[in-house]
Amino acid sequence: MDDEWKPLLASERAGESYPDRGVMDSLDPKSKRPFHVEPRNIVEDDVPERVSAEASVMSSRVHYYSRLTGSSDRLLVPPDHVIPAPEEIYVYSPLGTAFKVQGGDGSAKNPSIVTIFAIWNTMMGTAILSIPWSIKQAGFTLGIIILISMGLLTLYCCYRVLKSPKSIQYTDTSDWEFPDVCRYYFGAFGQWSSLLFSMVSLIGAMVVYWVLMSNFLFNTGRFIYNYVHNVSMSDSEFGTNGTDRVLCPFPGTDQGSNCSVTVIFLNTNTTGPTVFDRWWSKTNTVPFYLVILLLPLLNFRSASFFARFTFLGTISVVYLIFLVTLKSIRLGFHLEFHWFESTKYFVPEFRVFFPQMTGVLTLAFFIHNCIITLLKSNKHQANNVRDLSVAYLLVGLTYLYVGVLIFASFPSPPLSKDCIEPNFLDNFPSSDVMVFVARTFLLFQMTTVYPLLGYLVRVQMMGQIFGRHYPSFFHVFTLNIFIVGSGVLMAKFYPNIGSIIRFSGALCGLALVFVFPSLIHMISQRRRKELRWPSALFHSFLILLGVANLVGQFFM
Repeated sequence: MDDEWKPLLASERAGESYPDRGVMDSLDPKSKRPFHVEPRNIVEDDVPERVSAEASVMSSRVHYYSRLTGSSDRLLVPPDHVIPAPEEIYVYSPLGTAFKVQGGDGSAKNPSIVTIFAIWNTMMGTAILSIPWSIKQAGFTLGIIILISMGLLTLYCCYRVLKSPKSIQYTDTSDWEFPDVCRYYFGAFGQWSSLLFSMVSLIGAMVVYWVLMSNFLFNTGRFIYNYVHNVSMSDSEFGTNGTDRVLCPFPGTDQGSNCSVTVIFLNTNTTGPTVFDRWWSKTNTVPFYLVILLLPLLNFRSASFFARFTFLGTISVVYLIFLVTLKSIRLGFHLEFHWFESTKYFVPEFRVFFPQMTGVLTLAFFIHNCIITLLKSNKHQANNVRDLSVAYLLVGLTYLYVGVLIFASFPSPPLSKDCIEPNFLDNFPSSDVMVFVARTFLLFQMTTVYPLLGYLVRVQMMGQIFGRHYPSFFHVFTLNIFIVGSGVLMAKFYPNIGSIIRFSGALCGLALVFVFPSLIHMISQRRRKELRWPSALFHSFLILLGVANLVGQFFM
């Protein structure tokens, strides 16, 4: 008798977060699922019969729940066993027929293969150009070990980010991102610090893009000028001979020093090249020419036009893999193993400069600030962890393939392995046609991606500070001047993308890869009284690893 006054739906479900109920969690009437009937009850084109008795019973059942449900009563929303999955939704017509819903939530989801390659394409950035250099800095054997280890560690931390919203009980976190989780656990400090470190990763990527675009534009212009004016570059003193020539731009000097290149002019005009070199300099003029092109594009209100060219990233990476494979076949492998001592042409297998590689790889495997968004579109949510692991495996294999082949095929002797540049394309002359095609592809791709990165910076920063993505032209223009100015200054005074990548990767990775995911996991375990000392010890080790990764960059 005491239970007669209780509602038909169990009250203990009121505190649940309904993680798998999708649109049913919303109280908006427009978001409620339409009436559903089984496929066998659908009227065929050649059989003019009305809806069966089963469909009529289900219709009455849904109407019954609709009468019970109040405007703000979450408890009486029809449960999942009454309203089926979105991909099996049918609309009941007053005419007595049923029609399947087309283009609903189910059709908007991506299969696993699309999700995997979306993650792969998002992670495949400029860091791939620095992987051979980072292997050289760590040593061939230690570099391979570090690449595999960092891939596994960053994958685990990314898994912790993915699971972090579900660790929050009694709260609907279906539309939360990782900064929202940080705000829940750490308050305003977590929100603003996650925003700050996300800005570091985005602006650091934009600075690297500016340096690389200056490099590619300079070499593209140099190739065209030399071809038109019949100019050949003689680099025999600093590189190899033959059809597949490899250069050592700074032999016996620091990476950032200048080095003169002997130029032989086959035409009789001796003043033209001097004027061209004066107005077409990699560090003094070309970075400023890019301002004329890119600064206006950053001020667009929407970046939807540039999003159409994101497929160029996949094309560029595929072409790079093809280029690396072909060059390696033609050059052959040049390896000698010296475990701890350097020789004239080879570096040891274990070097003390390995933190430079860990910094580069932190950014190379960094996708933690957007992984929740990417996997929301996965059709089978139960496969998220598997798809994430497969994507990381593909990324790691791509990095390993490019890094190992470039390092192993670098011609030593006559060149030293220490000649491998932070951008391995700089080890090939500007007259190389295949490398010219790669630089042109990458230049156009980065020109379209750069405004997208600027748009993300603007949306996150302006949205947090002013509550609007485009508060005024003055605010947006001032932000863009700061971003562009940072890129120009680095391209002019310190165009070393390896160091830029490792510092920005170690800095943003400290918070978003190592510290916040580990702390959130330990706090959630402690609140559920499930924290044990092996878990606390391992996640504390991850935090210390992130701190050591950042500190180590300042001593290299």
